Amino acid sequence: MKEGIRKRLVETALAIAFGAAGGVATYFAAQQPSDAVILAMELGSYYESSGRHIGTPYVDRLGKGQPLSVCNGVTGPEVAAGRTYSREDCKRLELARYIEAERLARAGLKHWDTYNVWVRVSLIDMVYNLGPSVLDGTTLVRLGNSGNLVGMCEQMPRWVHGTANGQSVVLPGLQDRRATTRELCVEWGRDGHFSAGLITEAQP
Repeated sequence: MKEGIRKRLVETALAIAFGAAGGVATYFAAQQPSDAVILAMELGSYYESSGRHIGTPYVDRLGKGQPLSVCNGVTGPEVAAGRTYSREDCKRLELARYIEAERLARAGLKHWDTYNVWVRVSLIDMVYNLGPSVLDGTTLVRLGNSGNLVGMCEQMPRWVHGTANGQSVVLPGLQDRRATTRELCVEWGRDGHFSAGLITEAQP
């Protein structure tokens, strides 16, 4: 995992643990996002754009169908060409999608409640980034539901293909992202900095 995202995740986890997490947790207090959602949003922000696409939508030329996109990977009917999206607009749109990704992951993985927060973060990120198809009868889900946590995590690096010029290609950005989710799932999920909402072990 690159040092930049490692630092951001640990700092966000510390802020959550000590009640100092602002941003999502404060702005959307009424929705009470889980710790895993807040951390997954930090992870997604790092890999999607790190704030570069707050403003006007752009065409995602590496996405299937080259959708109109804005903020940190937001697509769909709420994204309108020519509209300007504020930071608050982006938080609202992203949070709703992350909460839905968490709901889908929880519904699709029967051992969800046994996973620590880092495993949950890795899976929420997979669903947010790839869509619900990652949960649709895949080997990842089959292994997870059989109780094979490590086997499930090791499936993550397979999901690295995108569409460029109409062809399915391996995207380096997805390789980096999946390497991070795998590490969170296998290593932090097992030994973890952060389990059941509490910091349990400080690792370098």
